[in-house]
Amino acid sequence: MSRTFKGLLLRHLLCGVGGELLLGCGAGPRPAAPPACDQVCQDGVALRGARSMMKLAYNTLVMGRPVGPQDKETKCLPRNGTSGSVRVFGDATANAIQGDSFVSLSYDFKDCSYAAPPDPTADQNYSVTLTGLVTENGTLSVQPTSTTALLIESDSLSVSGTVYDPPLDYTATACALALNQNGTGVAGTLCGRNAGFTF
Repeated sequence: MSRTFKGLLLRHLLCGVGGELLLGCGAGPRPAAPPACDQVCQDGVALRGARSMMKLAYNTLVMGRPVGPQDKETKCLPRNGTSGSVRVFGDATANAIQGDSFVSLSYDFKDCSYAAPPDPTADQNYSVTLTGLVTENGTLSVQPTSTTALLIESDSLSVSGTVYDPPLDYTATACALALNQNGTGVAGTLCGRNAGFTF
């Protein structure tokens, strides 16, 4: 039996009984587990879901329509065999030269579900359902020379579902919401807790 063959046999036997830690028999380093997601983290992911749902509702019901009074409603993503809805109403005007929209809108969510596509970044993952009336006032910008500046509020917003990856159950019931969006940063309070995220 050659020395090379004996070495390979010994390595195979040791790796078979847990020697991968000592001899490096594994296929390579395992990816690090995502950090724990505490309450601040969970609230931030839930707010990302809520704000993304507002953007989808705006793009579906307001974007590209004549400026002025707005009042449209659409169904949301089906969940458990039923579809909720969102109604967007209020006023929206625009400055075509600057590429800005000036909005004073209300979003009336009724069991409205929204889910993010799977993402390798843990805090980009969520599947949430919204219920409540949310107001949005300020400037929406699509030009790099201008900045989105919004005040987003609700007296009673409920958010339920899962946030993060691996998914964590999340529930915030009839919570007050007060947020500022300045550019890509969104920050404020949810249920009296400081919360926020960055797009």
